[in-house]
Amino acid sequence: MGKLTITTSHLNGAAIINASPNEDERGSFNRCFCYNELSELMGEQQIVAVNHSRSDEIGTIRGIHYQRPPFAEIKMVRCLKGKVFDVMVDLRSESETFLQWHSEILSSKNHKMMFIPESFGHGFQVLEPKSELLYLHTAPFKVEAEGGVLYNDPAIGIKWPLAVTEISVRDLLHNPISIDRFTL
Repeated sequence: MGKLTITTSHLNGAAIINASPNEDERGSFNRCFCYNELSELMGEQQIVAVNHSRSDEIGTIRGIHYQRPPFAEIKMVRCLKGKVFDVMVDLRSESETFLQWHSEILSSKNHKMMFIPESFGHGFQVLEPKSELLYLHTAPFKVEAEGGVLYNDPAIGIKWPLAVTEISVRDLLHNPISIDRFTL
């Protein structure tokens, strides 16, 4: 069975998880999650929700979303079909990497998964049509704890690879971050 390998990010606590599929004449088998292999990242946290999304149009942006404490969550994101430019942003004001971001291309072919710590924002841009993502969460979704950051906030400066073709009204209405007053 394929092993999961962890590559840490420059963002404190964040990582990229790489899977090595087993392939033969029948096809492939690929591990998506193993608590034992990821326990150094997970700590005592457990996966409590699994979600799936599909975004049809190239250039679509979803995010940047997060859950406020005490409902903050670890999120692991993997692309099952297509390809996306996946982004995580450190929103912990006490962190030395506050407002820094890290991106990875996630695709059905490269088997990478983003490990997004609590109090990080997450978003992505679709690079191939009908891209599908699998999300693993350590906390149930609470609408009252939902938060968001503007996708093109100058305080963060994400360099999206494509022009935006689709984005929700909700995601367009997030206020820019005021660095000296930002709290989750």
